[in-house]
Amino acid sequence: MANKQTVLIVEDESNIASFITTILTANGYAVLTAQTGSTAMMLISSHSPDIIILDLGLPDMDGQNIIKSVRSWSQVPIIVLSARTQEREKVNVLDMGADDYITKPFGTSELLARVRTALRHASRVGTNEGLGQCGKFVSGDLTVDFDKRHAFVAGKDIHLTQNEYKLVALLAQYAGRVLTYDFLIKKLWGPNAPNDNQILRVNMANIRRKLEANPAEPKYIFTEIGVGYRMVEGD
Repeated sequence: MANKQTVLIVEDESNIASFITTILTANGYAVLTAQTGSTAMMLISSHSPDIIILDLGLPDMDGQNIIKSVRSWSQVPIIVLSARTQEREKVNVLDMGADDYITKPFGTSELLARVRTALRHASRVGTNEGLGQCGKFVSGDLTVDFDKRHAFVAGKDIHLTQNEYKLVALLAQYAGRVLTYDFLIKKLWGPNAPNDNQILRVNMANIRRKLEANPAEPKYIFTEIGVGYRMVEGD
């Protein structure tokens, strides 16, 4: 069907590519596959996929080079799929412009949820960028009212400070995606702000005391250790 969203899978291991293809086609997506970086670049240019699932360890190039190249001219969502587990690797690809990072091995439900989140966010880019977005973000008892610039839990204002609200609003804008510490710092305090995670940790500790019933077991904002924070997806 012409209205199917197209996913480009860039993966040199045929069994993994076949597994992902089966999952995606069964859930209504059209699928293209590439086993090399050069083939991937050709397909990205010629077929304009709606989203890219990218393995970093390709036979002819590192997947990071594809991210850099694509981000010079396109904002197509890119989900990195890799066996590399180092936190610095995750931070690097997210800061380069990847939308998400899934570590192998992975589950079917996780993959589909990440694809849906990346596609949903891509559909909002251009209309809700920045902290001036309108409307509300709702997840369970949490409501972030972008017009009033307040956050509520079970209908009660939790009285965030200005910086706390900005952090919650930014995470809500990108709900479901990991935002790196560096991205958050630059968005909230400017491109020349020192890359000091301590200010984020202090703000997040205060936010969780106000937001979460049990700050030690958060249900709204999750920490990706060594990488950044992720807001739960909205209802």
